[in-house]
Amino acid sequence: MPCFPRRREASATSCLPERAMTERPRPPLPEVWLRGPLPDVEPVLQPAAHALLQAGEDIAEAVSDLTVEQLWVRPGGAASAGFHLRHIAGSIDRLLAYVRGEQLGASQRKALAVEREPGDPPAEVTELVRQATSAIASALVLIRETTLKTAAEPRSVGRAQLPSTVGGLLFHIAEHTQRHTGQLITTAKIVRGLGLPGAERASGT
Repeated sequence: MPCFPRRREASATSCLPERAMTERPRPPLPEVWLRGPLPDVEPVLQPAAHALLQAGEDIAEAVSDLTVEQLWVRPGGAASAGFHLRHIAGSIDRLLAYVRGEQLGASQRKALAVEREPGDPPAEVTELVRQATSAIASALVLIRETTLKTAAEPRSVGRAQLPSTVGGLLFHIAEHTQRHTGQLITTAKIVRGLGLPGAERASGT
C-alpha cells in the first residue's frame, strides 16, 4: 500500500517502513587492505593494489569541498593541495612509462615543470581529482596484467638509466601515491582552518 505524507511539511522519513526507521546505520567499510584479496592480482602485488585503491578513496573524500583559493594556497610555504593532486596524476603517468619500458616524452617533461602552477584560470578540484583517480585506475590495470615473471623484468629509470624492475616500479607508484595522499589530507585540513575567502560558499554556510 502506498504511503503519502499527511501534511506537506511531513518529512520523507514518514514514508519509511517502521523497521527501516529503527535499523542501525551500516558500519563504515574497513580499509581496503582488510577487505580481502583482489581478483586477478598476484598475491605479491596485492599490497600495492590495496594501497592505490585506498588512496583513490581518500583523495576524493579529502578535497571534494575545497574552493579554488583553498586548493592552491601554500600554508607556511608548503606545497599546495592542488600540487599534490597534480603530482599524483603526473608521477603515476611518468612511472607507468618506465613500467612499459619507455622513456619520458616532451609532454610529460613539460607537465612535470608546471605541476606547482595553478594555471590560468586556476585548475579546480573536480578536474584534478578526476586526473588523479584516472591515473590510479591506469596503474591498477597494469598491476592486474603483471605476472610473477614480468614483475621481475628489469627496467631503467630516468635519464641516468637507474636500475629497477616492473615490480619495483609498481610498488614505488603505490607508496609514492600514498605518501602524497597523506600530505594532501593534512594540507586540506590546514587550509580549511585558514578562513580563506569563499570557504563559506564551499561549506554551504
